[in-house]
Amino acid sequence: MLTTLDQKLAEILNNWTIDGWPIGNFVLVIIALLLSVILCGIIGIERELKGRSAGLRTHLLVGLGSCIIMIISIYGFPALFGEKRDVARLAAQIIAGVGFLGAGAIIHHNAGTRGLTTAGTIWLVMAIGIACGSFNFIIAILGTGIIFFVLTGVRRIETMIGSKKPRVVVVAPIDEPVAEIIMKVSSELGYAVHELTSEVEDSASGKHIVCYFQIVFPNKDADVGVYVARLEKETKAFNVQLIGNKYKRSNKNTK
Repeated sequence: MLTTLDQKLAEILNNWTIDGWPIGNFVLVIIALLLSVILCGIIGIERELKGRSAGLRTHLLVGLGSCIIMIISIYGFPALFGEKRDVARLAAQIIAGVGFLGAGAIIHHNAGTRGLTTAGTIWLVMAIGIACGSFNFIIAILGTGIIFFVLTGVRRIETMIGSKKPRVVVVAPIDEPVAEIIMKVSSELGYAVHELTSEVEDSASGKHIVCYFQIVFPNKDADVGVYVARLEKETKAFNVQLIGNKYKRSNKNTK
């Protein structure tokens, strides 16, 4: 059986008593709660600075709540009359419950899906809280460091990759074969179209069609301006926008 430094610390503190009072347990719980606040706060501050809907308070509450429930699972239900108990049972319920909470942070739209990263961080601070509450402090600290690196350092790599396949929104008259024209123009220029969807929307001037899709450019030298200009001309578009790319261009507003 592998014994970690955390387990050794927990064993020492659990056996620490003063005049018969188990003061060590109280110290261990305080360490777990404070560490949970610090680690989950680091993730929450990063989300807060990015202006996400689930920020510092949400991440603190989820992480601290998970930690408290895990501590209760360990100390709150003492084994009576030699009966065995499962301290991981409440942890399983936390994982299921926080999964629903994270799903609420996800927003679906034809132009894409937002909130997936925030939903992931909510789920991860729950894991950090469980790690702190079960006195696996080293795992909690290392996990927080890795999560913070993914949120900050990997973002640049993700941006570089995403800039080569931005999402495109085309707003055009409803009587135009917009999807067919998009496929034709993209094929002629050697670009690949992914996840093409469309919907009809109402405006003050009547109905128009909106197409959403992801375009993959073969290389960084692709002439995006030519592509947008051709889409505007051949679809008679009111508006063409690229999302997630440095180049953005609009033609005329819908009247």
